[in-house]
Amino acid sequence: MLKVIKNALFRFTLLALALAGPATLGPASAATMGEDGLHKEPWFTITFRDLAEDIQTANAEGKRLAIIFEQRGCIYCKAMHEKLLSDPEVRDFIKEHFMVVQYNMFGDEEVTDLDGDVLTEKSAARKWGYVFTPTIVFLPESVPEGKTVSQAAVATMPGAFGKWTFLNMFRWVNEKGYEGDEHFQKYHARIINQLREEGRLGAE
Repeated sequence: MLKVIKNALFRFTLLALALAGPATLGPASAATMGEDGLHKEPWFTITFRDLAEDIQTANAEGKRLAIIFEQRGCIYCKAMHEKLLSDPEVRDFIKEHFMVVQYNMFGDEEVTDLDGDVLTEKSAARKWGYVFTPTIVFLPESVPEGKTVSQAAVATMPGAFGKWTFLNMFRWVNEKGYEGDEHFQKYHARIINQLREEGRLGAE
């Protein structure tokens, strides 16, 4: 019964957010600014931040789970939304292959770690050792036993970087490069060389 009520409240919250229609920062497909001061992409997923459940949900959708820590007033987060996540090539790849859940570095929303520990967003950030925004954390395909998010993560990207470094990290994780012998830096260099040969390499 409690879970039914919880789900009903969750659906009501989503409806309220949709009806509220926060001001956009640009085109209709661009990010909006939430009341918490964080940029919101319309394709970000809103969940209860139960990491085990979120991994399972991502799997059911044929995607990987990525969580992203941001904070109010973060100029690097702003640049990420305006320059990277607004780029159709970057945005469309991430939307197709990843379920992205946003976390507030100093937020008080409840989070359930993979080891069952119940925290707030800000205490979770401290526990996992994330101190920079944006920080993007890529989770494994299956729920590990007895591990925290930081212990289970297959890759972590502390920063926005340029387009190709940013996009290539998502590609590398999607291709499970962390399971092979090609380190991300080598993978990235190979892709950059390919782009250069194709005449597609812009400013990184």
